[in-house]
Amino acid sequence: MSLPPIYLDHNATTPIAEEVLLAMTEAARRYSGNPSSQHAAGRAARAVLEDAREEIAAILGARWNDTVLFTSGGTEANNLALFGLAGEAPSRVLISAIEHPSVDAAAMQLKSRGWDIAKVPVEHSGLLRQDALSELLQTPTRLASVIYGNNETGVLQPIDQITAACHNAGAAIHIDAVQVAGKLPLNFAQLDVEAMTVTPHKFHGPKGIGALILRSGVRLAPQIFGGQQQDAQRPGTESVALAVGFCEALRLWRENAADIAARLSRLRETFEQELQRETMNIGTMNIVVHSSAVPRLPHTSNIAFPGVDRQELLLALDNAGVACSAGSACASGSSDPSPTLAAMGVPEDQISASLRFSFGRGQQPEDVVEAARRISKCVNNLRGSKPA
Repeated sequence: MSLPPIYLDHNATTPIAEEVLLAMTEAARRYSGNPSSQHAAGRAARAVLEDAREEIAAILGARWNDTVLFTSGGTEANNLALFGLAGEAPSRVLISAIEHPSVDAAAMQLKSRGWDIAKVPVEHSGLLRQDALSELLQTPTRLASVIYGNNETGVLQPIDQITAACHNAGAAIHIDAVQVAGKLPLNFAQLDVEAMTVTPHKFHGPKGIGALILRSGVRLAPQIFGGQQQDAQRPGTESVALAVGFCEALRLWRENAADIAARLSRLRETFEQELQRETMNIGTMNIVVHSSAVPRLPHTSNIAFPGVDRQELLLALDNAGVACSAGSACASGSSDPSPTLAAMGVPEDQISASLRFSFGRGQQPEDVVEAARRISKCVNNLRGSKPA
C-alpha cells in the first residue's frame, strides 16, 4: 500500500487555491472579449483587467503612478528587467553569485553581446558581501539585479542596504522577489527599487502569468514588438482570467498575511527539529541546515545529509511519497552541483548531499513530522546503517 504523498516543493510551484480557480473561471466566462478591442465586450474585459492590475499594485505597495507589466511568469519578468534596463553595450551590470537561473542566464547573454557583467560574491551564510558590492560599484554601473529571497536556501538579503549602495553609486536596481511575495510583506515604494519581479504560482495562484513592477519614470527597452498593449513595453494580448487569478491569490494572502508567515516558520522549525531528532535517534551522521544563522524565508529549508548522494535520496523520497527538490525547478534537468551552495563555499561533500524542502500554507505540523520520519528512514537505508 502506497503512502499518502507529502508535497514539500512549494518553491517550484504551489497548488492553486480553490478560490482562485473559481474567480478565474467566472472571469473567463464573463469577460471573453479582447481587452484591446473597442467594442463593449472588449471594454468590459479591459475594465476588469485594469481593476486587477490596480489592486495587485496596491497590495504590493506600488504607488498610483508606478507601472505593473504583466508577463508570462517570473522568468520572462527577470529577462525583461535585465534586457530592458541594461542600456546600451558596453555598460556594466552587476548580479549576485546566487541568482536564479533566469537572471544568471540572461546576464550571460548580455555578456556575450558585449556587456560588462560582474558577480557579487556572498558570505558562507549566503548573504551578499557588502564590501565586495561597494568595491564593484566603484566602476560606473548601469544596473544591479539581486534576488531578495533565495529560491534554494531561503536567505533574505538586506535590500535596503543594497539599494542604498547602488543608488549612491548611480546604479539602478532590480530585485527578484518571486519567493518573497505571498509569504512576507512587500512594499514596492518603501523598497525604493527601480523594478521588482513577482509571480503568483508561488503563492497558490495561476501559472502562466507574472509581473514586473517599475517605479514611476522608469521605462524599458521593449523586447517584444508588434502591439501597443502595456504602453508597448510588453505588448501582447493580456489574459483577463490570469490577471484576476493573480489578484485573488494576493487577496487571499493579504487576509491572513501575519498568520501565514508565522505558520510557515513553525512548520520549518518543526521539520528541522524533527530531522535532527530522527537522525540522532537512528545513530547516523547529523544533518547540516544551510544558512540557519541568518534571516530566511519562512517556508524554505536546504539541508545536507552527509554520506548520501542527493539524486539517490531524491528518488528514494519520491518512492516514499515525499516531493522535494535538488535545487531550482528551472535547472532541474541539470546534474551539476548547486551554484548557490558552491558560491557560499559549502564543501563539495555537503553540496552533493543537499536537498531543498519548501512548505505550503495548507500543510499541518503532522505532515512535516511524518515527512521527517520518512526522510530519516530513506537516509538511513542509503547509508547502509541499522537503527541504533
